Amino acid sequence: MSAPTVGVVGAGRMGQPMIGHLVRRGFDVVACDIDPAKREAVTSRGARWAGTPAALAREATVILVCVGYDAELRALMSPAGLLPGLSRGTIVAVLSTVHPRTVQELSAAAHALGVDLVDSTVARGGRSADAGTLLAFVAGEPAVVERLRPVLGAFATDIVHTGAVGTAQVAKAANNLVMWACLIANHEALALSKRFGVDVERLREALLTSSAENYALRHWGENTMAWADDDMAIVQAMAQEAGIALPQVDLNRDLCRALKPKRFKLDEYGV
Repeated sequence: MSAPTVGVVGAGRMGQPMIGHLVRRGFDVVACDIDPAKREAVTSRGARWAGTPAALAREATVILVCVGYDAELRALMSPAGLLPGLSRGTIVAVLSTVHPRTVQELSAAAHALGVDLVDSTVARGGRSADAGTLLAFVAGEPAVVERLRPVLGAFATDIVHTGAVGTAQVAKAANNLVMWACLIANHEALALSKRFGVDVERLREALLTSSAENYALRHWGENTMAWADDDMAIVQAMAQEAGIALPQVDLNRDLCRALKPKRFKLDEYGV
């Protein structure tokens, strides 16, 4: 069986390296972005440029969606967007971080047209996207997941089938909850240590060999917190819908808002 033509909607920080990995794996790749200035970045990686999502839909049999959050995804999959141009049997994999209910509703609408829409969130960040070593959570019917697996394998070294559509979003929410909590704990621990005269970079290196080791600490200074508030808003909405209290989530969202303006360099620890 010949390799599918893969469409990528969204050629931003994550989409661009994914496009490059897909091309190197031998896939025919076509991409589009709301910003036409991204065209050069797409074509320089060996992919073709589609002027609109509708044009992309006419060519691709597997489509990776790398847009923003719920509003952007719903607009893309609206009757005025990508969905009407999709052929029966097309797989649309949502890599965006959204509420599980959003992808479930869109999956039902797509199914009525003979299209398989699943969620396939990724973790480990931009550095892993560059290296092709992302962790991919993928949710959906097993047969659809298996069809999608070779595409995901172009940029992910680990692929975890989480269950029914929507569960990959739950897995990503859990990942984000822990990640942002660790970042805040790291900040407070290093701020406290600095106030008591400890060399925080030496301490950070030591902590990476201890029980305090975590991803955010390994990559300290690299995280801009650009997505923290949106990530935690999704977790809060999920908790409210489920009827459970997650007090740390509420606190961490407030703390993320306060810390976001700061640049996380090793010599900057405000309290």
